[in-house]
Amino acid sequence: MGAFYVTTITSSLLQPPPFSAISSPTLLHHLKPITSTFRMRLHLIELVLNYSGMLSLLKRALMCAVSEDANKTDTVEIHSLTGVLKEADPNKDGSTTFVDEKCSEVWSQFAKRVSGEWDGFGAEFTIEGKPIELPESVVPEAYREWEVKVFDWQTQCPTLAQPKDQILEYRTIQLLPTVGCEADAATRYSIDERKIGGDNISAFAYQSSGSYVAVWQKKDNLIELEYCLISPHDFESRVRIIQLVNVIDKTKLVLESIKVFREQWYGPFRNGEQLGGCAIRDSAFASTAPLDASQVTGVWEGSKSVADFGSPNAIFERLVNEKVKKCVRDGAKDTILLPKKMWSSVKERKDGEKSVSEVGWVLDDGQAITSTCLFSSNAKLEEISIALETKAQEDV
Repeated sequence: MGAFYVTTITSSLLQPPPFSAISSPTLLHHLKPITSTFRMRLHLIELVLNYSGMLSLLKRALMCAVSEDANKTDTVEIHSLTGVLKEADPNKDGSTTFVDEKCSEVWSQFAKRVSGEWDGFGAEFTIEGKPIELPESVVPEAYREWEVKVFDWQTQCPTLAQPKDQILEYRTIQLLPTVGCEADAATRYSIDERKIGGDNISAFAYQSSGSYVAVWQKKDNLIELEYCLISPHDFESRVRIIQLVNVIDKTKLVLESIKVFREQWYGPFRNGEQLGGCAIRDSAFASTAPLDASQVTGVWEGSKSVADFGSPNAIFERLVNEKVKKCVRDGAKDTILLPKKMWSSVKERKDGEKSVSEVGWVLDDGQAITSTCLFSSNAKLEEISIALETKAQEDV
């Protein structure tokens, strides 16, 4: 591979990057071209790019180039940053206008951001939000002797999206718990392989940020709702919240269990051949404190991207048509509070006509990235959405 090109960087998330010091034309002038010799000076780029999201993307581009051929001169060329920019409130009425993205361009950016080696930790929770212990048979003897409870699996999720063919394949690998830095020699316990475009996928919605929602048909009346949410402030950090839902009498949705994965991007796709081990940047989280209810309740405002699944043939859709969203969350008992500022719920709407599944992740700046699946009265999927919301200062 002679060169790696980042043609356009786009995002359908709400907030514009805070370019306080350098305008985008000036930024382009200073960044072209970046050769392999510039890898030794990456810290200089960090001084120029005072924005974690853009820096994250640049690092990923450099790492991808290096992994292809360490002996070749690889060039990273950023042709345009206009895809990242949006026009904020052009009508002065609270609305938001986003840059128009063609379907192929959106998928191409999605493929770049979702592909790679995602390592982290995963855990399963009851519908009350309590973490479930790992089977005793997989817990190291040293932990059992000291009566240490283990709730988290260390995980790998090698992911590859084909930029042109619109195919996404990934594997969730659970590793046997280890003591100390034996993690570098961890043994695989289970592998769950998924393919978007396979026989068991019922619906799939994606956006250029790398976030997606997948609905999987399981055995009997069970469906699995998989929400993958990438942080808008750090494209190397994401969560996956998976709800197992029982569809009763083709009308009612009942939550059975929840799985949560916190993952970091560790490099280009290598099919799970390399494990982060003791270099992993995160830690076990299942037994940490859950989200406080006060962080969820109140009035939330923002903009959401929507994919319509009302048509019988709608299976593979991109999230489009940003709409202004305002909602009130009352902290009802069906809202399950999870660790690391996450929540999950499956409930009927107040009109009793539809059911909605929702997950959320409160970010460090107080914003929340949320996602929902809306079902009709006969449990048919109608809509998938992803939103970036801000909590209103005063309830109305």
